[in-house]
Amino acid sequence: MGVWLARYENQLDYLPYYRKRYLTPGKDYGKRYKFYGIPMEIFFSFLSSIIVFQIMIPISLYITMELVRIGQSYFMIGDRHMYDSSSNSRFQCRSLNINEDLGQIRYVFSDKTGTLTENKMEFQRASVNGKNYGGSLLTADQLPEENVSGATDHRRWKLKSTIAVDSELLELLHKDIVGDERIVAHEFFLTLAACNTVVPIRTLDGFSSCTDSQFFEDIETIDYQGESPDEQALVAAASAYGYTLFERTSGHIVIDVNGEKLRFGVLGMHEFDSVRKRMSVVIRFPNDAVKVLVKGADTSVLSILAKDSGMDDCARRAATQSHLTEYSSQGLRTLVIAARDLTEEELELWQCRFDDASTSLTDRAAKLRQTAALIECDLNLLGATAIEDKLQEGVPEAIESLRQAGIKVWVLTGDKQETAISIGLSCKLLAPDMEQIIINGNSENECRKLLADAKAKCGLKPSNKGSQYLTCNKNAEMNRLESPERKEEVPVSLIIDGNSLVYILEKELESELFDIATYCKVVICCRVAPLQKAGVVDLIKSRTDDMTLAIGDGANDVSMIQMADVGVGICGQEGRQAVMASDFAMGQFQFLKRLLLVHGHWNYQRMGYLVLYNFYRNAVFVLMLFWYILFTAFSTTSALTDWSSVLYSVIYTSVPTIVVGILDKDLSHQTLLQYPKIYGVGYRHEAYNKRLFWVTMADTLWQSLVLFGIPVIVYKGSTVDIWSIGNLWTVAVVIIVNVHLAMDVRRWVSITHIAVWGSVIVAFACVVVLDSIPIFPNYGTIYHLAKSPTYWLTIFLTIVIGLLPHFLFKLVHRHFWPSDIQIAREAEILRRGPDYWVSKPAGGSS
Repeated sequence: MGVWLARYENQLDYLPYYRKRYLTPGKDYGKRYKFYGIPMEIFFSFLSSIIVFQIMIPISLYITMELVRIGQSYFMIGDRHMYDSSSNSRFQCRSLNINEDLGQIRYVFSDKTGTLTENKMEFQRASVNGKNYGGSLLTADQLPEENVSGATDHRRWKLKSTIAVDSELLELLHKDIVGDERIVAHEFFLTLAACNTVVPIRTLDGFSSCTDSQFFEDIETIDYQGESPDEQALVAAASAYGYTLFERTSGHIVIDVNGEKLRFGVLGMHEFDSVRKRMSVVIRFPNDAVKVLVKGADTSVLSILAKDSGMDDCARRAATQSHLTEYSSQGLRTLVIAARDLTEEELELWQCRFDDASTSLTDRAAKLRQTAALIECDLNLLGATAIEDKLQEGVPEAIESLRQAGIKVWVLTGDKQETAISIGLSCKLLAPDMEQIIINGNSENECRKLLADAKAKCGLKPSNKGSQYLTCNKNAEMNRLESPERKEEVPVSLIIDGNSLVYILEKELESELFDIATYCKVVICCRVAPLQKAGVVDLIKSRTDDMTLAIGDGANDVSMIQMADVGVGICGQEGRQAVMASDFAMGQFQFLKRLLLVHGHWNYQRMGYLVLYNFYRNAVFVLMLFWYILFTAFSTTSALTDWSSVLYSVIYTSVPTIVVGILDKDLSHQTLLQYPKIYGVGYRHEAYNKRLFWVTMADTLWQSLVLFGIPVIVYKGSTVDIWSIGNLWTVAVVIIVNVHLAMDVRRWVSITHIAVWGSVIVAFACVVVLDSIPIFPNYGTIYHLAKSPTYWLTIFLTIVIGLLPHFLFKLVHRHFWPSDIQIAREAEILRRGPDYWVSKPAGGSS
């Protein structure tokens, strides 16, 4: 502009925008006009340009995206396919700004218990004094009469749930024999009944029955309430074997032992924590003896057993460990039970330390752990328990669909390695023909060696600097880091324990683990602490641009959920901590399949097009005004009224954008679930990328030139004023952007028709209203223009020529380079079978 003004400085007196003096005869003739010099004119033109082009600033985009996300969330919440009837919970959207991220997930990190499984624990097996029980479980009505009568004599109560028991173990507990086997079994079930935080809830059933010899008027029903389903299952099992927890207060508990109620004093309790991985309770028996009863993970309890044990204890320990391995291989959750007597000196020292630690205001948790270590040592092994936690319905199918979609599923659990592997096989995460790489080192050097061996087995080159040798192949089908020498081999899975992660995540071995983990098809982390779960998520999140999702149901999953890009909480039986920390919440893991493959895909496609379309509709309007400013010597004058500029984004084009962003569907949910690979368009960023943006901007440039040029050429040499041309531009640009949107709509419903074509009608009506206001400079122009056929032909010609390249581009691209979505749409429309989809070459647009 400055160059132009300097070049034509001597002729500025004859231009209406820059003249220096008044040329109209009168008292002001020859006087200086409002001309401030070339520098100030440039500055004023810059400020005027900001006002004229302010519509280009995407403020409306932000508002539109928020409204669209609210609409998308409404339909996700109302999806009846994601309603869980068992827990009476529906899908929840707790975050409204990441709906489109659901369509770009590449890694899913899942907890096991309560997420993949039902978290409904059933006591199945027990190892007591080195002997295995539970091979054949029977319910009360299946037991021999002598066992039933022995177990139920003097009972005036019943459990709310029915527990199957082992008749041999039940017979042992009710025999009047004295010996180590009977004593160990007694202490074993006493520990199950006492070492917990379960509260018994007793209610009168109002049931009465009369027989020849007995008359029961009131039968109490006992229901156990606790923080953990594991504890509830163990206490219920103890009750089924004759050790019923009847009453719990802060100072004592009452246990019915085969019909005899015993009162035990509770001197203190060390609750379970993720560091110790065990809990213990100190109780005083009716005979004034004091014992510490302990239960916990096998790795935690077996390491604190008495060292100088005899041959019998060694045999018992070996048998118990063998049973633990057997239980874990069957997918059962295991706990080890131990106990020991406390001397008066030990009790006094512990009680003093315990009182101080309990009332401490600083480092309370650490002091309690140190106090627990005083008594949690030199324990006598009693046995082990095995609890079954069944898989949720639809979990194997959901995991298989996610894997077909190109999503990597990692399982992070606190269970034993054998249990994790068994569950992995059950849920089809691990395949029988999959090669397993197991890393369970006990030192940094051992972990380094195991990682090096694993990289050699995978065919990865060793590197001191991590992943420098890897080639990032963004165009590959799986969009993953691949080795240059990689060949098609047997799929590999990685199983790593929490002890190894301690050395790997805190040392310089993270990059080595990352290389191996991204190469493997499946990763299972077992015996991991909550913070380690977050560390594993951060391992991927910090080294890739891939979207991560974490899903869990308990408080131990909160850190993992918060670390991931998207957090999903399961409304389970372990409280609502995971739900409160999550972005989305649901009742079952299988709903994740529909959430990602259907709603995630729809939301990503809609939002990607919404962003492109908003830039397009704003840019085409601004560029049309820009060409006019060039045509008027950089004067920054506008042929449109201020009302037209405001209403363009607020009324003329906003409603169709919102409706299409909420309701448009490129494919039906049946097709998206049937062909999971379509989900890959999300993490490959096919709906919004640089290429699409610049293609859209090129189309925008063409349409703006057509919008400006055709009316100017048609009306060149005529007496039409600038407000009439501006009126034509307003109508034409509204029609062309709405028709452009209509060409891209994939699913037409009645509200879409109303929004798109109604916006065109409303825009024309607003033009008529604005042209009917006498104080506006464009007063009456529409009434003169509408009578002329040239006006309508110009609008029609502008629309056809402006949209012709867009139409031809879509036609040619769809015919010669169809995408997976376009092929699937044609299969839907033409009702072709799966053969049409399968016959597509593997190296196609995927």
